[in-house]
Amino acid sequence: MSLRYAIIGAGMMGQEHIRNIALLPGAQVTAIADTDATMRHSAGLLAKQSGFGDAAILEDYRAILSGGVADAVVVASPNDTHRSVMDDLLATQLPVLLEKPSCTTADDAWAIANRANGRQSPIWVAMEYRYMPPVARLVDEVKAGATGNPRMVSIIEHRYPFLQKVGNWNRFNARSGGTMVEKCCHFFDLMRLVTQSEPVRIFASGAQDVNHLDEDHDGATPDILDNALVIVDFANGMRASLDLCMFAEGSYYQEHVSVTGDAGKIEAVVPGPARFWPGGAERVSEIIISSRRDKAPKREAVHVDEEILRAGDHHGGTFFQHEKFANILRHGGKPDVSLRDGAIAVEMGAAAERSIREGIVVHMKGQS
Repeated sequence: MSLRYAIIGAGMMGQEHIRNIALLPGAQVTAIADTDATMRHSAGLLAKQSGFGDAAILEDYRAILSGGVADAVVVASPNDTHRSVMDDLLATQLPVLLEKPSCTTADDAWAIANRANGRQSPIWVAMEYRYMPPVARLVDEVKAGATGNPRMVSIIEHRYPFLQKVGNWNRFNARSGGTMVEKCCHFFDLMRLVTQSEPVRIFASGAQDVNHLDEDHDGATPDILDNALVIVDFANGMRASLDLCMFAEGSYYQEHVSVTGDAGKIEAVVPGPARFWPGGAERVSEIIISSRRDKAPKREAVHVDEEILRAGDHHGGTFFQHEKFANILRHGGKPDVSLRDGAIAVEMGAAAERSIREGIVVHMKGQS
């Protein structure tokens, strides 16, 4: 079955989706919509270079909604547009892959999740970090008992600053939802996946200490956090921590995820995108399994096809996510990441932002 995709939002992430769809057998991009003429032009060129011929290039995404243009829609527009775009898409039966965060506020994220209850066509919230091969391997090892009874999760991301995007929307909390929502909803989702439990308390400390302080955008100075420490307590007694630093682009590994249990520890270490590394060389990720009994860590390289690595900035996660999404489009099934999952991740990010602003422990509401 051939699949036709429409892309709403033709910026950096939209173009990453185009490159990854190009690697899927029997898939093509037939329509691209963006309000910015430069992004429309560059995405259109990319679509042609990817072998998609003359995809429809649109200024208004609503031309996609009437049907007949695509079999599925990828929403990769700026965060603050997600609510209105999804309100329109929910009036159709088009399957949707919605980029994270699902919305910029918990109220909006829950509103679209509740509205979608009972909808037949799938909506999948794009959480690429789940599908990075070393991270996916870590999750599988935990499920298989490599740590025994898991008790603690640690996630470290030391990386480059936010990249420049159209209209500098990712420089401001009001448009992005804040760093804990925009950047870190990935990690809060991953914590829930590993713990198989729901968050009950969040405490965070963070600041904007280094990045974007000297920028001026139409008289406004960016207000996004560039570093934070977050502690999350879960209902089943597990706890998780996040250590984020966005002025650490010299780090060899960008992500370091570990899970520790009563029998041992498993770690995944993941390098950042090669295009930001001197010489542009790809680096290999690793899995490390440390048994309490053996006291002899076992290290294993996790190899990912270089063509897949170079199709995006998420260590292959975007491609493997698309493989799974395409599979349910062709054969049926439920999305791995639902709008409910997306809403909880947004709610956790918003709680961390509030904890930082007010210096308090935030108790989660526990919405269903």
